Amino acid sequence: MPPAGGVLGLGPVPARTWYARDVLQVARDLLGGYVTTHAPEGTVTVRLTEVEAYGGEDDPGSHAYRGRTPRNAAMFAEPGRLYVYRHMGLHHCVNVVTQPAGRASAVLLRAGEVVEGAELAWSRRERSGVVDSARQLARGPARLAVCLGLDLGANGCDVTEPGGAVVVRRRRRDAGTVLSAVATGPRVGVSGPGGDGGVHPWRMWLTNEPTVSAYRPAYRSPTSADAPRGATASA
Repeated sequence: MPPAGGVLGLGPVPARTWYARDVLQVARDLLGGYVTTHAPEGTVTVRLTEVEAYGGEDDPGSHAYRGRTPRNAAMFAEPGRLYVYRHMGLHHCVNVVTQPAGRASAVLLRAGEVVEGAELAWSRRERSGVVDSARQLARGPARLAVCLGLDLGANGCDVTEPGGAVVVRRRRRDAGTVLSAVATGPRVGVSGPGGDGGVHPWRMWLTNEPTVSAYRPAYRSPTSADAPRGATASA
């Protein structure tokens, strides 16, 4: 169990300039990093094991493909902020904005391992549905958001402040640290050109991690108002 004061071995909090890079680079570098939320009821930290990258107006799988809308405005904001949206009216998805302001792109936080505040994370998950194991606590973007206690109220939140309500930390790169290999593949639930894994292998995950979610192709359902025609966008 981690000490009462928090998790040992957390890496540094990246400056905003760290996020002002290509979305694929940021996505890969977020793997193995940590997301911590502080709330009156307690603190929860998740180690990221799976993410997805989404570009801007040149990415047919992105909410920003059709340009700026009230819903996706946070994607066009400065890097290092959260873009949170409600997917199909059912659950929330949490993304971290990348690249300079005005160049919409974001990394969807898909799954992770709860390493601090497991009791609170479990309680939050039980309030929202069934949870049967620690492995399933944050296995998938909706579950991850619930564990961290994040909803639309966190949209636009700054993750670059060490004392903030939501903080993202990089993984440590100490000498002798062995990092898991990174695998890539098609994004989950994205149809049309944006779901072509040969063109957009933009889902990334750490191999041999039990918390990585299962791949599922796009559901045949009505598309988001922000999605391109014929596609189901995820972020």
